[in-house]
Amino acid sequence: MWTLDTHTTVSHWRPEPSQPDATLIFSTRHGGVSAPPFDTLNLGRSTQDDPVAVSENRSRLLRVAGLDPAHLATAGQVHGARVVEVESPGHVPECDALVSRVPGLALAVTTADCMSLLYHVPGAAAAAHAGWRGVAAGMPVATLEALVRLVGSPPSAATVHFGPCIRGCCYEVGEDVARQFPADALRPGTGRPHLDLPTAARMALRAAGVPEERIHDTGDCTACSPHGYFSYRRDAARTGRQWGVAAVRA
Repeated sequence: MWTLDTHTTVSHWRPEPSQPDATLIFSTRHGGVSAPPFDTLNLGRSTQDDPVAVSENRSRLLRVAGLDPAHLATAGQVHGARVVEVESPGHVPECDALVSRVPGLALAVTTADCMSLLYHVPGAAAAAHAGWRGVAAGMPVATLEALVRLVGSPPSAATVHFGPCIRGCCYEVGEDVARQFPADALRPGTGRPHLDLPTAARMALRAAGVPEERIHDTGDCTACSPHGYFSYRRDAARTGRQWGVAAVRA
């Protein structure tokens, strides 16, 4: 897995031994062409950014990653737990996760505080988007189950990476939301409870059979890192979007 901006070149990357046939990427906000407040590598079409700039940013990122921009599949996210297997490029409506075993097909999910999760088993990859609703609805495990079912692998063969997201240090939620999560996923804070999405997802994946050593986390909080990431909450909705991208290597 790499955290990537477009100043990074492909020659600087090496696949990890656990995933020699997968490309897994979390983008930063650097290296694109978008003007403020979407500066600069905004990848989200649901923003008020110039669509031409967003298209250029997407192409830049994919080319730097060694992926063909024409071979892109995106999820039409609705904060649910629907996973769709894809075999060709295009936009897939009404889902929050994509899974595929087609080599070179880039699976992309968009975030700006929600968590992107990237999955790999030999021969297949998946990308999922999950905010609190998705995690509460079981998206982390739903994506895992779709992935291992696709290739007939056990959950213990999967590797999962958590991307940048708003974390327990910054993610204040209401009591109604907090009640939907285990106590270990909540953080003490002044006022309302604070929710840590990666902890909740890790607990669910461990219970589903993914070994601890196969769950990896960037550790980055979007709300804490204005120079590195877009944050919907921090920037009062007027901001860009990151990507999580997963692909089986061609």
